Amino acid sequence: MIFRRKIYQKLCAWKNEANGHTALLIEGARRVGKSTIAEEFGKNEYKSYVLIDFTKAPAAIINLFDDISDLNWIFMQIQLYYKVELFERNSLIVFDEIQFCPKARQAIKHLVTDHRYDYLETGSLISIKKNVKDILIPSEEDSIEMVPMDYEEFLWAMGDTVTMPIIRECFLKQKSLGDDLNRKLMRSFRLYMLVGGMPKVVSTYLETQSLNRTDAEKRRILKLYDEDFRKIDPTGRISMLFDAIPAELEKNASRYQVSSVLQNERADTILDLIAEMKDSKTVLVSYHANDPQAGLSRTIDLRKFKLFVCDTGLFATLCFKDRDFTENIIYEKLLSDKLPANLGYMYENVVAQILTAKGDSLFYHTFMNERSRHNYEVDFLVSRKNKICPLEIKSSGYNTHASLDVFCEKYSKYILTKYVVHTKDLRKEQDILSLPIYMTECI
Repeated sequence: MIFRRKIYQKLCAWKNEANGHTALLIEGARRVGKSTIAEEFGKNEYKSYVLIDFTKAPAAIINLFDDISDLNWIFMQIQLYYKVELFERNSLIVFDEIQFCPKARQAIKHLVTDHRYDYLETGSLISIKKNVKDILIPSEEDSIEMVPMDYEEFLWAMGDTVTMPIIRECFLKQKSLGDDLNRKLMRSFRLYMLVGGMPKVVSTYLETQSLNRTDAEKRRILKLYDEDFRKIDPTGRISMLFDAIPAELEKNASRYQVSSVLQNERADTILDLIAEMKDSKTVLVSYHANDPQAGLSRTIDLRKFKLFVCDTGLFATLCFKDRDFTENIIYEKLLSDKLPANLGYMYENVVAQILTAKGDSLFYHTFMNERSRHNYEVDFLVSRKNKICPLEIKSSGYNTHASLDVFCEKYSKYILTKYVVHTKDLRKEQDILSLPIYMTECI
């Protein structure tokens, strides 16, 4: 299935604004839909397009980029092999999975200068050092990140174009939707959490209406990720760090405890592995902001972090990766709105996913109250209008939010809006705005 994706409009904006003077690299995790959107864009917006998939391109095509002194020869060979006529300033050439042909990426500088055609590149694990260490990264290359389908795109796939505009209007007016409508929307959102936003998984669910078949598709994607991790790190450490994400979140600790996963290792000894995981786009890294009043990114501690999975649907399957689908209690509990407290980190993961899709970097903050000597944690911090908005995530009620209260008292002059993100209807209580989790996109 071809789904409507928000990134498509960004591709159109790049085409109009760059006018062929830059190429565009679409980065993203495996199976997020990069190749599909690139091909759809070429088909709709140009007179012709060629997609060169470097995972299966013949040696004759790959070897063209060893010597780019004669571009006329290169373009003639591409047209002959793919049987597509290229039109000056009205054709698109897509370099798909370009990490498998670094010299093609290096050639972008000369291809863009030639200015005959437009160029899109797609890549998974594209930032891994070993894929680019021997080439010159072209300055004529813009980049954009493609993420899993967000909740609105999921609703579009379900044929619903009405719900999110209403949700946004209620957020702007700080108006509740009513308990009945909120329960209905939460059922829809919990389905999104289980299915996730990987296009092939969503397609499988729509075609079969089977969560079992959907789960099987997610397991195939997780297997692909594991194979990629082992290519990057044959020792298996990245695979172990990835598989342990649910267990580490369940501990509700102030950071990912590396030593409990990798014996004799600490966070500061594996910073390179964490960077590679982040570059792979398969994980989301939330860093500890040591001093929220001084700007979030300037005071992060690289040794204190939490890891989330890029897609909450994949996360739900990862939690029970080594067990049969029938043993995965998340499906039953989440759909029946009876998710136990020890699985509340599902909501943290989906909030991390939503904020990332909005373009926010992920930060959190822990601190000790000097008077009570009690430890507190604010789940997420986002920057808005030169101030910060703290978010406390609740898997059920919203009546208590001690961490948020103490944090806002300590940093009161730096706070714009205080949010409790939960499963209930919108509610304004004094200076705290409690939002249903599907409104997180509106923050």
